Amino acid sequence: MYKVDLPSDSSIENALERRRSAETARKARIFNTRQRVLGLDLDALNQQVQEKKHQQNMEKQRDKAYDQLREYHDRALIQLDIDEREKQAAIHTGLTRYWATHQRAEDSSDAGLKSGLKGAFRITIPEGELGPASMKIFQGEGIGEEQRRREQMKMTERDLRTQKEDNERRLLGEKHIEMLVGKELVHQDHTGLQLRALEEECKKAARIALDNYNQALAAERTEKLKEQQRREERENVAEMWHTLSSDMMTECAEAGVRETGEGRLPLVLVDRWKGMSPEQRSAIHREREVQRFERQRQRDAQKIQDVTCELQLLKLYREAEEGERGAEEMRREKRIQTARYNMQLAREQQAHQEYLNKKLYTNKPSKEYFHQFNTSSR
Repeated sequence: MYKVDLPSDSSIENALERRRSAETARKARIFNTRQRVLGLDLDALNQQVQEKKHQQNMEKQRDKAYDQLREYHDRALIQLDIDEREKQAAIHTGLTRYWATHQRAEDSSDAGLKSGLKGAFRITIPEGELGPASMKIFQGEGIGEEQRRREQMKMTERDLRTQKEDNERRLLGEKHIEMLVGKELVHQDHTGLQLRALEEECKKAARIALDNYNQALAAERTEKLKEQQRREERENVAEMWHTLSSDMMTECAEAGVRETGEGRLPLVLVDRWKGMSPEQRSAIHREREVQRFERQRQRDAQKIQDVTCELQLLKLYREAEEGERGAEEMRREKRIQTARYNMQLAREQQAHQEYLNKKLYTNKPSKEYFHQFNTSSR
Protein backbone atom coordinates (compact mmCIF):
# COMPACT_ATOMS: atom_id res chain seq x y z
CA MET A 1 0.00 0.00 0.00
CA TYR A 2 1.03 3.52 -0.69
CA LYS A 3 1.00 6.32 1.83
CA VAL A 4 -0.99 9.29 0.56
CA ASP A 5 -0.51 12.76 2.18
CA LEU A 6 -4.04 14.10 2.32
CA PRO A 7 -4.53 17.79 3.12
CA SER A 8 -5.52 18.25 6.77
CA ASP A 9 -8.79 19.98 7.58
CA SER A 10 -7.87 23.22 9.38
CA SER A 11 -11.48 24.26 10.11
CA ILE A 12 -11.57 22.12 13.28
CA GLU A 13 -8.33 23.63 14.55
CA ASN A 14 -9.59 27.16 13.76
CA ALA A 15 -12.84 26.47 15.62
CA LEU A 16 -10.91 25.20 18.66
CA GLU A 17 -8.63 28.23 18.57
CA ARG A 18 -11.66 30.58 18.44
CA ARG A 19 -13.23 28.80 21.42
CA ARG A 20 -10.01 29.02 23.38
CA SER A 21 -9.72 32.75 22.61
CA ALA A 22 -13.36 33.36 23.60
CA GLU A 23 -12.86 31.42 26.85
CA THR A 24 -9.71 33.43 27.66
CA ALA A 25 -11.52 36.74 27.00
CA ARG A 26 -14.48 35.62 29.13
CA LYS A 27 -12.19 34.67 32.03
CA ALA A 28 -10.43 38.02 31.79
CA ARG A 29 -13.79 39.79 31.85
CA ILE A 30 -15.26 37.78 34.73
CA PHE A 31 -12.16 37.62 36.94
CA ASN A 32 -11.43 41.35 36.50
CA THR A 33 -12.63 42.56 39.90
CA ARG A 34 -12.42 46.27 39.06
CA GLN A 35 -14.54 45.96 35.90
CA ARG A 36 -17.01 43.58 37.54
CA VAL A 37 -17.53 45.78 40.62
CA LEU A 38 -17.12 49.31 39.27
CA GLY A 39 -18.23 48.75 35.67
CA LEU A 40 -17.40 50.96 32.69
CA ASP A 41 -17.64 54.78 32.60
CA LEU A 42 -19.58 55.13 29.34
CA ASP A 43 -19.64 58.95 29.52
CA ALA A 44 -15.84 59.11 29.83
CA LEU A 45 -15.41 56.59 27.02
CA ASN A 46 -17.81 58.52 24.75
CA GLN A 47 -15.98 61.74 25.58
CA GLN A 48 -12.66 60.08 24.69
CA VAL A 49 -14.15 58.89 21.40
CA GLN A 50 -15.42 62.39 20.62
CA GLU A 51 -12.04 63.90 21.48
CA LYS A 52 -10.32 61.32 19.26
CA LYS A 53 -12.68 62.12 16.36
CA HIS A 54 -12.17 65.85 16.90
CA GLN A 55 -8.39 65.36 16.89
CA GLN A 56 -8.59 63.29 13.70
CA ASN A 57 -10.76 65.98 12.02
CA MET A 58 -8.28 68.66 13.06
CA GLU A 59 -5.41 66.60 11.65
CA LYS A 60 -7.31 66.10 8.39
CA GLN A 61 -8.01 69.82 8.12
CA ARG A 62 -4.36 70.58 8.87
CA ASP A 63 -3.19 68.07 6.25
CA LYS A 64 -5.66 69.55 3.75
CA ALA A 65 -4.38 73.06 4.48
CA TYR A 66 -0.79 71.85 4.06
CA ASP A 67 -1.73 70.20 0.76
CA GLN A 68 -3.34 73.41 -0.49
CA LEU A 69 -0.29 75.40 0.58
CA ARG A 70 1.99 72.86 -1.13
CA GLU A 71 -0.08 73.08 -4.34
CA TYR A 72 0.06 76.87 -4.19
CA HIS A 73 3.84 76.78 -3.80
CA ASP A 74 4.12 74.28 -6.66
CA ARG A 75 2.04 76.52 -8.92
CA ALA A 76 4.12 79.53 -7.90
CA LEU A 77 7.36 77.67 -8.67
CA ILE A 78 5.99 76.48 -12.02
CA GLN A 79 4.94 80.04 -12.88
CA LEU A 80 8.39 81.33 -11.88
CA ASP A 81 9.99 78.64 -14.07
CA ILE A 82 7.74 79.61 -17.00
CA ASP A 83 8.55 83.31 -16.51
CA GLU A 84 12.27 82.51 -16.35
CA ARG A 85 12.05 80.45 -19.53
CA GLU A 86 10.12 83.19 -21.32
CA LYS A 87 12.68 85.72 -20.13
CA GLN A 88 15.57 83.52 -21.37
CA ALA A 89 13.75 82.99 -24.70
CA ALA A 90 13.21 86.74 -25.05
CA ILE A 91 16.88 87.41 -24.29
CA HIS A 92 17.95 84.74 -26.80
CA THR A 93 15.60 86.17 -29.45
CA GLY A 94 16.98 89.66 -28.84
CA LEU A 95 20.56 88.43 -29.08
CA THR A 96 19.77 86.55 -32.30
CA ARG A 97 18.13 89.63 -33.77
CA TYR A 98 21.10 91.76 -32.68
CA TRP A 99 23.58 89.28 -34.19
CA ALA A 100 21.62 89.13 -37.44
CA THR A 101 21.42 92.93 -37.64
CA HIS A 102 24.72 94.24 -36.23
CA GLN A 103 27.13 91.26 -36.33
CA ARG A 104 26.69 89.71 -39.77
CA ALA A 105 29.47 87.66 -41.28
CA GLU A 106 29.39 89.78 -44.43
CA ASP A 107 30.15 92.96 -42.43
CA SER A 108 33.27 91.57 -40.72
CA SER A 109 36.76 92.75 -41.59
CA ASP A 110 37.85 89.32 -42.95
CA ALA A 111 34.76 88.79 -45.11
CA GLY A 112 36.85 89.27 -48.26
CA LEU A 113 39.28 86.56 -47.18
CA LYS A 114 36.59 83.98 -46.45
CA SER A 115 34.64 84.53 -49.68
CA GLY A 116 36.01 82.25 -52.44
CA LEU A 117 38.75 80.97 -50.07
CA LYS A 118 41.04 83.82 -51.14
CA GLY A 119 44.05 84.00 -48.87
CA ALA A 120 43.02 80.81 -46.97
CA PHE A 121 45.45 78.05 -46.10
CA ARG A 122 45.61 75.41 -48.81
CA ILE A 123 46.57 71.75 -48.51
CA THR A 124 49.89 70.90 -50.21
CA ILE A 125 48.95 67.30 -51.06
CA PRO A 126 49.51 66.35 -54.73
CA GLU A 127 46.32 66.21 -56.76
CA GLY A 128 47.14 62.68 -57.97
CA GLU A 129 46.81 61.36 -54.43
CA LEU A 130 43.39 63.04 -53.83
CA GLY A 131 40.18 61.08 -54.35
CA PRO A 132 36.62 62.06 -55.26
CA ALA A 133 35.87 62.93 -51.66
CA SER A 134 38.45 65.75 -51.79
CA MET A 135 36.79 67.55 -54.72
CA LYS A 136 35.36 71.02 -53.91
CA ILE A 137 34.43 72.52 -57.27
CA PHE A 138 32.78 70.44 -59.94
CA GLN A 139 32.39 71.13 -63.63
CA GLY A 140 29.68 73.64 -64.39
CA GLU A 141 29.82 75.27 -60.92
CA GLY A 142 30.99 78.83 -60.20
CA ILE A 143 29.38 80.44 -63.31
CA GLY A 144 28.54 84.11 -62.51
CA GLU A 145 30.31 83.96 -59.16
CA GLU A 146 32.23 87.19 -59.77
CA GLN A 147 29.08 89.08 -60.82
CA ARG A 148 27.18 87.85 -57.77
CA ARG A 149 30.10 88.78 -55.52
CA ARG A 150 30.22 92.30 -56.94
CA GLU A 151 26.45 92.69 -56.45
CA GLN A 152 26.78 91.52 -52.88
CA MET A 153 29.61 93.98 -52.25
CA LYS A 154 27.53 96.81 -53.72
CA MET A 155 24.56 95.84 -51.57
CA THR A 156 26.82 95.68 -48.54
CA GLU A 157 28.24 99.12 -49.31
CA ARG A 158 24.73 100.49 -49.76
CA ASP A 159 23.61 98.98 -46.45
CA LEU A 160 26.67 100.34 -44.67
CA ARG A 161 26.04 103.78 -46.16
CA THR A 162 22.42 103.62 -45.05
CA GLN A 163 23.44 102.58 -41.53
CA LYS A 164 26.01 105.38 -41.40
CA GLU A 165 23.40 107.94 -42.45
CA ASP A 166 20.97 106.59 -39.87
CA ASN A 167 23.63 106.80 -37.16
CA GLU A 168 24.47 110.38 -38.16
CA ARG A 169 20.82 111.39 -38.12
CA ARG A 170 20.40 109.73 -34.74
CA LEU A 171 23.46 111.52 -33.34
CA LEU A 172 22.16 114.86 -34.69
CA GLY A 173 18.78 114.23 -33.09
CA GLU A 174 20.39 113.31 -29.78
CA LYS A 175 22.56 116.46 -29.89
CA HIS A 176 19.50 118.57 -30.69
CA ILE A 177 17.61 117.00 -27.76
CA GLU A 178 20.58 117.59 -25.44
CA MET A 179 20.72 121.25 -26.57
CA LEU A 180 16.98 121.68 -25.88
CA VAL A 181 17.37 120.02 -22.48
CA GLY A 182 20.31 122.31 -21.65
CA LYS A 183 18.30 125.38 -22.66
CA GLU A 184 15.39 124.18 -20.53
CA LEU A 185 17.69 123.60 -17.53
CA VAL A 186 19.21 127.07 -17.97
CA HIS A 187 15.71 128.55 -18.11
CA GLN A 188 14.70 126.63 -15.01
CA ASP A 189 17.84 127.81 -13.16
CA HIS A 190 17.13 131.42 -14.15
CA THR A 191 13.52 131.10 -13.04
CA GLY A 192 14.63 129.50 -9.75
CA LEU A 193 17.05 132.37 -9.09
CA GLN A 194 14.27 134.90 -9.69
CA LEU A 195 11.88 132.99 -7.41
CA ARG A 196 14.52 132.74 -4.68
CA ALA A 197 15.17 136.50 -4.93
CA LEU A 198 11.44 137.22 -4.64
CA GLU A 199 11.22 134.81 -1.73
CA GLU A 200 14.09 136.55 0.05
CA GLU A 201 12.41 139.94 -0.45
CA CYS A 202 9.12 138.57 0.89
CA LYS A 203 10.91 137.07 3.92
CA LYS A 204 12.68 140.36 4.56
CA ALA A 205 9.38 142.30 4.42
CA ALA A 206 7.76 139.72 6.71
CA ARG A 207 10.64 140.03 9.22
CA ILE A 208 10.33 143.85 9.22
CA ALA A 209 6.55 143.61 9.77
CA LEU A 210 7.06 141.03 12.54
CA ASP A 211 9.66 143.25 14.27
CA ASN A 212 7.28 146.22 14.15
CA TYR A 213 4.46 144.06 15.55
CA ASN A 214 6.69 142.73 18.36
CA GLN A 215 7.79 146.25 19.27
CA ALA A 216 4.14 147.36 19.44
CA LEU A 217 3.30 144.35 21.63
CA ALA A 218 6.26 145.07 23.91
CA ALA A 219 5.21 148.72 24.33
CA GLU A 220 1.62 147.65 25.07
CA ARG A 221 2.78 145.06 27.59
CA THR A 222 5.03 147.62 29.33
CA GLU A 223 2.11 150.04 29.62
CA LYS A 224 -0.13 147.30 31.05
CA LEU A 225 2.52 146.36 33.62
CA LYS A 226 2.83 149.97 34.74
CA GLU A 227 -0.96 150.31 35.05
CA GLN A 228 -1.12 147.04 37.03
CA GLN A 229 1.61 148.25 39.41
CA ARG A 230 -0.23 151.56 40.01
CA ARG A 231 -3.50 149.66 40.68
CA GLU A 232 -1.79 147.29 43.14
CA GLU A 233 -0.22 150.23 44.99
CA ARG A 234 -3.65 151.91 45.36
CA GLU A 235 -5.20 148.66 46.63
CA ASN A 236 -2.37 148.07 49.13
CA VAL A 237 -2.73 151.59 50.52
CA ALA A 238 -6.52 151.15 50.86
CA GLU A 239 -6.06 147.79 52.63
CA MET A 240 -3.53 149.26 55.07
CA TRP A 241 -5.86 152.16 55.91
CA HIS A 242 -8.81 149.75 56.44
CA THR A 243 -6.70 147.52 58.72
CA LEU A 244 -5.48 150.45 60.85
CA SER A 245 -9.01 151.81 61.29
CA SER A 246 -10.77 148.44 61.88
CA ASP A 247 -12.13 147.03 65.20
CA MET A 248 -9.28 144.48 65.32
CA MET A 249 -6.68 147.16 65.82
CA THR A 250 -8.83 149.32 68.09
CA GLU A 251 -9.64 146.22 70.35
CA CYS A 252 -13.37 146.90 70.57
CA ALA A 253 -15.03 143.98 72.44
CA GLU A 254 -18.50 144.70 71.04
CA ALA A 255 -17.13 144.16 67.53
CA GLY A 256 -16.79 140.37 68.14
CA VAL A 257 -20.53 139.88 68.88
CA ARG A 258 -23.40 140.45 66.50
CA GLU A 259 -27.01 140.48 67.69
CA THR A 260 -29.33 138.23 65.64
CA GLY A 261 -32.64 139.20 67.27
CA GLU A 262 -35.79 137.10 67.71
CA GLY A 263 -34.63 135.67 71.06
CA ARG A 264 -31.66 133.76 69.59
CA LEU A 265 -28.12 133.79 70.95
CA PRO A 266 -25.77 136.43 69.60
CA LEU A 267 -23.44 135.40 66.76
CA VAL A 268 -19.72 135.40 67.62
CA LEU A 269 -17.34 136.69 64.92
CA VAL A 270 -14.22 134.59 65.28
CA ASP A 271 -11.88 137.02 63.54
CA ARG A 272 -12.95 139.85 65.90
CA TRP A 273 -13.57 138.01 69.21
CA LYS A 274 -11.39 139.30 72.11
CA GLY A 275 -12.15 136.64 74.75
CA MET A 276 -14.87 135.70 77.29
CA SER A 277 -16.32 137.99 79.92
CA PRO A 278 -16.15 137.18 83.72
CA GLU A 279 -19.87 136.22 83.76
CA GLN A 280 -19.26 133.66 80.98
CA ARG A 281 -16.25 132.19 82.79
CA SER A 282 -18.17 131.82 86.11
CA ALA A 283 -21.08 130.11 84.26
CA ILE A 284 -18.64 127.64 82.72
CA HIS A 285 -17.15 126.85 86.17
CA ARG A 286 -20.61 126.21 87.67
CA GLU A 287 -21.54 123.89 84.80
CA ARG A 288 -18.28 121.99 85.21
CA GLU A 289 -18.93 121.40 88.96
CA VAL A 290 -22.42 120.10 88.21
CA GLN A 291 -21.01 117.71 85.61
CA ARG A 292 -18.33 116.49 88.07
CA PHE A 293 -20.93 115.68 90.80
CA GLU A 294 -23.10 113.83 88.26
CA ARG A 295 -20.10 111.81 87.05
CA GLN A 296 -19.19 110.81 90.65
CA ARG A 297 -22.76 109.67 91.28
CA GLN A 298 -22.72 107.52 88.15
CA ARG A 299 -19.41 105.93 89.20
CA ASP A 300 -20.78 104.97 92.66
CA ALA A 301 -23.88 103.41 91.08
CA GLN A 302 -21.73 101.48 88.64
CA LYS A 303 -19.58 100.08 91.48
CA ILE A 304 -22.66 98.86 93.36
CA GLN A 305 -24.00 97.20 90.18
CA ASP A 306 -20.64 95.50 89.53
CA VAL A 307 -20.53 94.03 93.09
CA THR A 308 -24.08 92.66 92.68
CA CYS A 309 -23.22 91.04 89.33
CA GLU A 310 -20.09 89.43 90.81
CA LEU A 311 -22.09 87.89 93.71
CA GLN A 312 -24.67 86.53 91.26
CA LEU A 313 -21.95 85.02 89.03
CA LEU A 314 -20.27 83.39 92.06
CA LYS A 315 -23.56 81.76 93.07
CA LEU A 316 -24.14 80.46 89.54
CA TYR A 317 -20.58 79.09 89.38
CA ARG A 318 -21.04 77.15 92.63
CA GLU A 319 -24.33 75.65 91.41
CA ALA A 320 -22.70 74.67 88.08
CA GLU A 321 -19.76 73.06 89.93
CA GLU A 322 -22.10 70.96 92.07
CA GLY A 323 -24.03 69.86 88.94
CA GLU A 324 -20.78 68.95 87.20
CA ARG A 325 -19.68 66.80 90.18
CA GLY A 326 -23.03 64.94 90.12
CA ALA A 327 -22.78 64.36 86.36
CA GLU A 328 -19.21 63.09 86.73
CA GLU A 329 -20.33 60.63 89.42
CA MET A 330 -23.12 59.37 87.15
CA ARG A 331 -20.69 58.94 84.23
CA ARG A 332 -18.27 57.00 86.46
CA GLU A 333 -21.05 54.62 87.56
CA LYS A 334 -22.09 54.15 83.94
CA ARG A 335 -18.51 53.36 82.86
CA ILE A 336 -18.24 50.72 85.63
CA GLN A 337 -21.50 49.08 84.51
CA THR A 338 -20.38 49.13 80.86
CA ALA A 339 -17.04 47.55 81.78
CA ARG A 340 -18.79 44.79 83.68
CA TYR A 341 -21.15 44.12 80.78
CA ASN A 342 -18.25 44.04 78.30
CA MET A 343 -16.37 41.55 80.47
CA GLN A 344 -19.46 39.31 80.55
CA LEU A 345 -19.75 39.54 76.73
CA ALA A 346 -16.03 38.74 76.35
CA ARG A 347 -16.37 35.60 78.50
CA GLU A 348 -19.41 34.45 76.50
CA GLN A 349 -17.60 35.13 73.19
CA GLN A 350 -14.55 33.23 74.35
CA ALA A 351 -16.66 30.27 75.44
CA HIS A 352 -18.49 30.25 72.08
CA GLN A 353 -15.18 30.45 70.18
CA GLU A 354 -13.79 27.52 72.17
CA TYR A 355 -16.94 25.54 71.36
CA LEU A 356 -16.52 26.28 67.64
CA ASN A 357 -12.81 25.50 67.54
CA LYS A 358 -12.76 22.40 69.74
CA LYS A 359 -16.16 20.71 69.22
CA LEU A 360 -17.86 21.99 66.04
CA TYR A 361 -15.04 22.70 63.51
CA THR A 362 -12.64 19.85 64.04
CA ASN A 363 -11.84 19.16 60.33
CA LYS A 364 -10.19 22.33 58.91
CA PRO A 365 -10.11 22.69 55.04
CA SER A 366 -6.69 22.90 53.36
CA LYS A 367 -5.45 25.18 50.56
CA GLU A 368 -6.18 22.54 47.93
CA TYR A 369 -9.87 22.67 48.92
CA PHE A 370 -10.06 26.39 48.07
CA HIS A 371 -7.92 26.14 44.91
CA GLN A 372 -10.42 23.84 43.22
CA PHE A 373 -12.91 26.72 42.79
CA ASN A 374 -12.95 29.50 40.10
CA THR A 375 -10.78 27.54 37.69
CA SER A 376 -13.25 28.05 34.79
CA SER A 377 -15.76 30.67 33.71
CA ARG A 378 -18.54 28.09 33.40
